[in-house]
Amino acid sequence: MKSSPLKDKSYQFAIQIVELARELQHNKEFVISRQVLRSGTAVGALIREAEFAQSKPDFISKMSIALKEANETDFWLNLLFDTSYITQIQYDALINPCKELIAMLVATVNTTKSRLNKT
Repeated sequence: MKSSPLKDKSYQFAIQIVELARELQHNKEFVISRQVLRSGTAVGALIREAEFAQSKPDFISKMSIALKEANETDFWLNLLFDTSYITQIQYDALINPCKELIAMLVATVNTTKSRLNKT
């Protein structure tokens, strides 16, 4: 996996999440900031890990875990917004790329599974 939209978007998303966590910690919110930091940056790290998967099933596994982390990040972003830790503007700037990553990961996992089943 060279440069790809999924790899690039997940890296940019991780940067946004780091900035969010930094702001939350500056405002003395430590617990949720660590959770969203962990899950939000794990997405890109797992996609990078999948780049050197040992097999198609290993690739599917890593991408599936990245999908779970993206879904968890979606949860934390919704919680932060619903508890007024982040503004509507901040929420929109983060939830949209998160949803895009989820959709891209679902498509990647499904396509790879489909190809694996055809062999």
